[in-house]
Amino acid sequence: MPRPTAAQLAYGSATVVCSTVVMLLLSGITTGAGAVVIGIAALALGLLVTVTVPAPGRASDRAARTAGSAEPSRDRAPAARIRRGAESRFQHSLRR
Repeated sequence: MPRPTAAQLAYGSATVVCSTVVMLLLSGITTGAGAVVIGIAALALGLLVTVTVPAPGRASDRAARTAGSAEPSRDRAPAARIRRGAESRFQHSLRR
């Protein structure tokens, strides 16, 4: 798994802090055990956000690798044959 980018870490950290504060305010928990549960839930949510935020440039890297693949496509093979045929006809006309 690739390392998270700075943007992914920032989104995840902000999610942890904001969700912890919101859950503590809304729940009204006063015990330490309740705060620990909320903290663990906030960390899990932050991890989820960090993993699901798309990293910039990864989609374009995948597209570039796909476009530059070594496999010839089916559309290119007939064009290559047509070009060879045109070149031989052109060379044949020069010989006359």
